[in-house]
Amino acid sequence: MFKFETINNKKILKSTLLTNAEHFFTTRESVITPRDLPELLCECNGNKLSIARYLNIEKDAIITPIQTHSSNIAIAKRDMEYPDTDALVVEDTDIAIALNFADCTPVILYDEKNNTGAISHAGWRGTAASIVPKTIEFMHKMYSSVPENITAIVGPAISMPNYQVDEEVFYKVKTTLHKDYNDFYKYDAISNKYNIDLKTVNLHQLQELGVRRIDKCEYCTYDSIDVFFSYRRENGKTARHSAVLKLKK
Repeated sequence: MFKFETINNKKILKSTLLTNAEHFFTTRESVITPRDLPELLCECNGNKLSIARYLNIEKDAIITPIQTHSSNIAIAKRDMEYPDTDALVVEDTDIAIALNFADCTPVILYDEKNNTGAISHAGWRGTAASIVPKTIEFMHKMYSSVPENITAIVGPAISMPNYQVDEEVFYKVKTTLHKDYNDFYKYDAISNKYNIDLKTVNLHQLQELGVRRIDKCEYCTYDSIDVFFSYRRENGKTARHSAVLKLKK
């Protein structure tokens, strides 16, 4: 279940399933990444400062990679840059991680036993490359994390009715799953294309890996344009909402 809260009177979205780590998704009100809208830079800087204060860290302790729709994963460290990185893992309780989205699927992962977590950026390329399972495998290698100890939060993203892809993309995504699910796509005979739901694909990837504590957000970024940003709805010229995670001490 998801609920809206506020930071400095600006709306954020949280899952009630994850209570042992600070996490949320920013909105248009609490935006921290202007991306294609430089006129928002001042507002973003102010919001980032408010979020840092809320998290009780310094502003530059919010670590954000340069996302390129890769399946590259790294451990977040302060004063380091992360080019070509679409999943960050955090182990340091004095920093936060933040990845940016505008239709792609954000997935927050938290291992309560080892107090470590991650955020993965799962657009169709990331989903086709199984970035979320790979992130969990990375956490297992580094911290001995196991799926039964992980809570997964699948955040707001574009929904099936608004996301149509060609046959090649559909099959690249479909072949990441070991079972034949029919709940994440619909075939459109007129266009000879497929409408797909990446949130549901990532849900199944998590379930097949053995993750049981999963909260999937029903908000569609395309439809909820008053709350979130949508790359497709706004023709590629938009800011980004962010998924944020900070471990508790």
